[in-house]
Amino acid sequence: TVSCSVGRLIVLSGVSDGASNGSDSKKLRVDDPTPSRVLHIRKLPSDVTDTEVIALGLPFGKVTNILTLKGKNQAFLEMSSEESAVTMMNYYSTVSPLVRHSPVFIQFSNHKELKTDSTNQRTQAVLQAVSAVQSSSSPTTELSELLSAPCSPVLRIIIENMFYPVTLDVLQQIFSKFGTVMKIITFTKNNQFQALLQFSEPIQAQQAKLTLDGQNIYNSCCTLRIDFSKLVNLNVKYNNDKSRDYTRPELPAGDGQPSLDPMAAAFTKDSSSLLGALNPLNAAAAAAAAAGRIALGQTCSSAVLLVSNLNDEVRRVYGDVQRVKILYNKKDSALVQLCDGSQAQLAMSHLNGLKMNGKVIRVTMSKHQSVALPRDSLDDHGLTKDFTNSPLHRFKKPGSKNFQNIFPPSATLHISNIPQDMTEEDLRLLFSNTGGTVKAFKFFQDHKMALIQMSTVEEATQALIELHNYSLGGSQYLRVSFSKSTI
Repeated sequence: TVSCSVGRLIVLSGVSDGASNGSDSKKLRVDDPTPSRVLHIRKLPSDVTDTEVIALGLPFGKVTNILTLKGKNQAFLEMSSEESAVTMMNYYSTVSPLVRHSPVFIQFSNHKELKTDSTNQRTQAVLQAVSAVQSSSSPTTELSELLSAPCSPVLRIIIENMFYPVTLDVLQQIFSKFGTVMKIITFTKNNQFQALLQFSEPIQAQQAKLTLDGQNIYNSCCTLRIDFSKLVNLNVKYNNDKSRDYTRPELPAGDGQPSLDPMAAAFTKDSSSLLGALNPLNAAAAAAAAAGRIALGQTCSSAVLLVSNLNDEVRRVYGDVQRVKILYNKKDSALVQLCDGSQAQLAMSHLNGLKMNGKVIRVTMSKHQSVALPRDSLDDHGLTKDFTNSPLHRFKKPGSKNFQNIFPPSATLHISNIPQDMTEEDLRLLFSNTGGTVKAFKFFQDHKMALIQMSTVEEATQALIELHNYSLGGSQYLRVSFSKSTI
């Protein structure tokens, strides 16, 4: 049924079913503009610079044009692709965009491209400088001055209200979105956890500061306070849990410090020590932050999502689904209830904008606090399903390692719980039968787990939908999730 398939879609984040009236779908039509690579930004400071506006979009892709309406405190920002713009909107739907510590409002524009006066030399110079930085080439001194780039690529970071531990790996993941993180040194001063972080380019440090200063790593705590350091280069002597030079993996760990496997330094992005210290209800949100996605600046009280533009074949991808309710008058939309608000936020950040069967799935927070089951005397035509007692939930155990393995949709899938007698050919055939093409395959050493790479993210999503919890006979089920790795 459609309700079962919706449940499968959200399975990696935790979802639950509930009651509905038509108000959510009506609201969706108002608040769901057509995606465009042009974004409309409002409530900007009257003297905002092009650099500050461009910095909002830099982490998400190439910025190709900008039009600033200073008299109206507005601007239009053009990204190189619609996908980059959708990613940017998804991020800022959960993290309030700030310019000079004041919130601004961002939405898709009705314009599909910007046609601006190419004679505006300053704007063109800024865009050329940004393009040079994003192409890994250094901008000229003149362009750097136009960008008002700081003289130092080193940031000094103070973590305030540090309710949860923040590790070196978490910092690397958060800041690497803005450029190449070369070195990090962490320390405690004046009873505050602090860090010095060096980028490869000063402009990258500037972009990170503009975007992250004042943001929370986790909900309502671990606030980032960022300034430029007077240092221009960090001298890292040891690679351990206190300091790291990513350009020199051969450095020793130092006396009395735990050694660091260079391969682990390069590929391990999560912090199990961090996750183990968390309240289980926030473990999913912590996993997101540890994987490089900053948690929301505000706490979400609702665990219910409104998912729309669904295809009948869509099934679970994220979370432990509790309940699902298909809207009676809008069969391509559903209310999905997860275990808590953190899981709902996580599911929304991963699934909103995902393409499936030619449609772009839309995920927003619902005003409903729960999804009510129909009364016994009412027949809701099978539109509501309760998965609360399903034995297949993968996140019901507090502190489970599954929380550490939640990643955005990708073309590579992680397969586990593989029977000993199942061969590579068996698995290739199984995944090919979902309608996609298997590009690569790799068994882990014990053959109980494997990585399989499909041609596209959409093909991988379809395979996960059909084969996660695929029955292998008896009480054994195949486990499938998105992977951060490539083959």
